[in-house]
Amino acid sequence: MARILLVDDEEPIRGFLKRGLEMDGHTVVTAVDGSDGLDRLAEAAFDLMLTDIRMPLMDGIALALAAKRDYPDLIILLMTGFADQRERARGLDAIVADVLTKPFTLADMRATVSRTLRAAGAVAAR
Repeated sequence: MARILLVDDEEPIRGFLKRGLEMDGHTVVTAVDGSDGLDRLAEAAFDLMLTDIRMPLMDGIALALAAKRDYPDLIILLMTGFADQRERARGLDAIVADVLTKPFTLADMRATVSRTLRAAGAVAAR
């Protein structure tokens, strides 16, 4: 399975999504904001990064741009509950695999991650 970096500034959401991804056998490392996410990326190799867009210090779009520059093979998924943030992400099609719109179900998130990893060849289809 994949090694996933999960970046979200809301602890309850981070914990919920982490448990859901671990149910599928993924190894999940969490970060509390974009700056923390960049630090985690420097510490280990990841197959996929799932990040919220709206966060303090460094938002998910700035994180995605920096991550793709430094780790071009990293698969990036964004999450947002704000229409204006989704619009900002629209111009990132070349570096972002998908944008999940909150609220989404745990099943939707798990399916999106699985589909994205399979499409990228990062994990074998189950």
